[in-house]
Amino acid sequence: MRYLKASDIDFLAIGAAVLGSGGGGDPYLGKLMAKEAILEKGDVRLIDVNEVPDEELVIPSAMMGAPSVMLEKLPNGKEPEAAFRAVESFFGKKAYATMSIEAGGINSCIPVYTAARLGLPLVDVDGMGRAFPEIPMVTFSLGGVKASPMVVCDEKGNKVVLETINNAWIETLSRTVTVAMGLSSMIGLYVMDGKTLKEFGVRGTISLAIEIGHRIISAHKRKESPVDSILEVTKGYRLFEGKVTDVQRDLTTGFVRGKAHFEGIDRYRGTGFRLDFQNENLVGMLDGKPCAMVPDLITVLDRETGSPITTEHLRYGQRVMIIGMPCAPIWRTEKGLAQVGPRYFKYDIDYEPIEELMKRRAS
Repeated sequence: MRYLKASDIDFLAIGAAVLGSGGGGDPYLGKLMAKEAILEKGDVRLIDVNEVPDEELVIPSAMMGAPSVMLEKLPNGKEPEAAFRAVESFFGKKAYATMSIEAGGINSCIPVYTAARLGLPLVDVDGMGRAFPEIPMVTFSLGGVKASPMVVCDEKGNKVVLETINNAWIETLSRTVTVAMGLSSMIGLYVMDGKTLKEFGVRGTISLAIEIGHRIISAHKRKESPVDSILEVTKGYRLFEGKVTDVQRDLTTGFVRGKAHFEGIDRYRGTGFRLDFQNENLVGMLDGKPCAMVPDLITVLDRETGSPITTEHLRYGQRVMIIGMPCAPIWRTEKGLAQVGPRYFKYDIDYEPIEELMKRRAS
């Protein structure tokens, strides 16, 4: 057990954005919300999964929708608590703790905000080990946990409770509601007991994000590149260095869908890189050949500072470094790849681990 202070949130926000693989929402907004709640209500107790009693309930707290929309459509601050309390009411039982459903800038900070506001502990766990664009794409789905009842809230005070026959329908209906709410909402879902959380949760995600963020900020203060340190702690790889030459985005489906193109610099001069994304980065192509693919993580970093650049912040002319990191092992199973592998996202390629792709590239 440890306590998260307001100063820890700077590390968490930036580290979670690295793990978010380009998605999970803008880290700046989530950081502001979490720090404000801690300063007002007090430090948040961060607990290990094993500290949650088997029979107690844990309710994740998160944002849903197109992350770029929240740069203009700001939450009023009441939505996370409203969604959380509505889910509790449905079960007729108070939650023991909250947690992050994914690793991502805002979606690792929203649970801190909820925990501080409600005086609950935050569990050092998540359901992805990264960020994914769709509701069923969590390790809990692989374990048969239902996403519903799910509560969707907006900044106007609207609240919708969904109970569906499966998690695929939760994605369809909650996405429709979120689009109607202005392309972003706050949600509570995937209620589970401590026993289930211990079996299917990706452990230590919050601590890892804080460690990554600490390494980035510390290196920046020393005017050093943090990339080697990031790759060390994540067991990751350098994929590319270059500048952004084009970014295409579309928001009409409730996701940020698009492609970014990069031109190589320095040792990558004369090469090109294409990055496809759906909220999160999905496939990286170096000169037309895959060098990393979902469910492994692909993250774009500012070349000078090492700070992560989310998909909504990619801009023409930015000089970047692109890194790849292996995903949580559960996603590499047959069941995991059926849920989040490249073929699920309509790519006509079979998944290859980033380690194998990098080995082939080096030979």
